Amino acid sequence: MRTTHMITACDIVITAIDFEGTGAVRGYPDEPWQIGLIQIHKGQVETSRIYESLLYVGDRPFNRYAPGRHSVLRDELKQASTLPSLWPEVRPYLSDVPLAAHNVATEQRYLATAFPLHVPAVWLDTLKLTKWAYPTLSSYKLEDVLRVLSLEDRVCTIIPGREPHDALYDAVGCAVLLCHLLQQPGWPNLSVDDLLSLQKPKGRV
Repeated sequence: MRTTHMITACDIVITAIDFEGTGAVRGYPDEPWQIGLIQIHKGQVETSRIYESLLYVGDRPFNRYAPGRHSVLRDELKQASTLPSLWPEVRPYLSDVPLAAHNVATEQRYLATAFPLHVPAVWLDTLKLTKWAYPTLSSYKLEDVLRVLSLEDRVCTIIPGREPHDALYDAVGCAVLLCHLLQQPGWPNLSVDDLLSLQKPKGRV
């Protein structure tokens, strides 16, 4: 594939982001209760550029199927900051850089609700990119992809003691996966525009 820019995705800073959410409950909005962020630069995970926070959700109920450790963190969640109030802390991770997530819809929705005036220029979706690179996998859930591609140990080395459906674990997992993809034959020369093209349904220009 011919690149459209001289600057490749490996040359720039990219922020991987993940939220864990309450899930939908009748009478209550679906809200994030945890955020995790980590940056990639020059195709490598920047272990010094990590951010995480629990998020205030009050006494509201959670969807019974919502994953994560929220049930043992309810007291801490009542004391946590709201996502909008964390803007000064998260802004350096979110402004003027492409954002990456594994299945971006949830992260897009939570960010748009919390920061309606902030519009990320680019979203890279590691779910779609993985489907392009590995079209025959039986599952594209992040934890399954990391296991099949033997990337779990790398994630656990960066954030020991964490598990899937922890926002920081999943953000780091997304970052490690994206770096893995960018190291595949031909991928180091791809620009962000090239990656966006790979995310489009096949057959679309």
